[in-house]
Amino acid sequence: MGDTQITSTAVEAVTLELDRSFTISRGSTSQATNHLVTVTDGAGRTGLGGAAPSAYYGEDAESVEAVLPELLSAVETVGDPAAGGQIERRLSEIAPDQAAARAAVSVAVHDLAARQRGEPLYRHWGLDPGRVPPTSVTVGIDDPEPMAERAREWVAAGYHALKVKLGTENDRARLAAVREAAPAASIRVDANGDWSADRAVEALSWLADLDVELLEQPVPADDHAGLARVTAAAPMPVAADESCVTARDVPAVADAVDVVVVKLMKCGGLRPAHRQMEVARAHGLDAMLGCMVETGASIAGAAHLSPLAAYADLDGALLLAADPCVGPSLEGGHIDIASVEVGTGARRR
Repeated sequence: MGDTQITSTAVEAVTLELDRSFTISRGSTSQATNHLVTVTDGAGRTGLGGAAPSAYYGEDAESVEAVLPELLSAVETVGDPAAGGQIERRLSEIAPDQAAARAAVSVAVHDLAARQRGEPLYRHWGLDPGRVPPTSVTVGIDDPEPMAERAREWVAAGYHALKVKLGTENDRARLAAVREAAPAASIRVDANGDWSADRAVEALSWLADLDVELLEQPVPADDHAGLARVTAAAPMPVAADESCVTARDVPAVADAVDVVVVKLMKCGGLRPAHRQMEVARAHGLDAMLGCMVETGASIAGAAHLSPLAAYADLDGALLLAADPCVGPSLEGGHIDIASVEVGTGARRR
């Protein structure tokens, strides 16, 4: 196999400061730890990926750091970065419950394989870089005026699709403040499972009055009946995030929602994400491609699947005070994978 063989791997933990405290219904954060993964071949070509674990899904920085050496050892044993199916099986055998750790390795290996082929990653799936939805950017929970100011800042920077986090006792006033600050923006609402079905159905009228484009995870993850009830009454599409973690979860929510949210960090990497999006399509559902608080290393990988999505929410790196990685441009919400020459387009600064 020669120069295409994987000859070395490495891991580095990076502490990421957010540009401001970020709050959802489950809590607040101002700092995150990601792990950057590199895989290098005999010709010196390097693939880059990143892990952004979530405690909600049972991972943290310590668990990722503990398992990554074994995952990377398995990748070195396989040796061929183009052996995607074999690598995915090995990763799943070693760390079946650690999706973020697997995702980091998945992105790095896919990046390297595409670099070896001399093509951008989206060509691996035959995708059209001209069919990429704009990414939304997030307005976290705060008092109404700071949320309105955040919305004004995003719009002034050229972003015109906003995801507004709700799940408080005063949600309507918060959303109204954002709408007043951004009258022409597309607004999506994410309650992160905080509302009951009764409360969500009651909210639909004022959500519609404020011209909400999409409602994400209004009820707890295990309340599929509640999701179905909200979707049946909603004038806008309803999406499942926490209720649909991997492709295996799609059939259970297929009759309850219109959209499934796909994230590399919850499903385990690029091949699992691609599979989840295709299963969603087979069930007549749209997909939203989402993220955690991540560096450009992993956002870049997800970006190359964005032509499969009806919606994108890949702003994780935009929430950082400083990103140690550079990926495809997201300026103005446009996910620019068309300009990527090889791999995912990600690199260290």
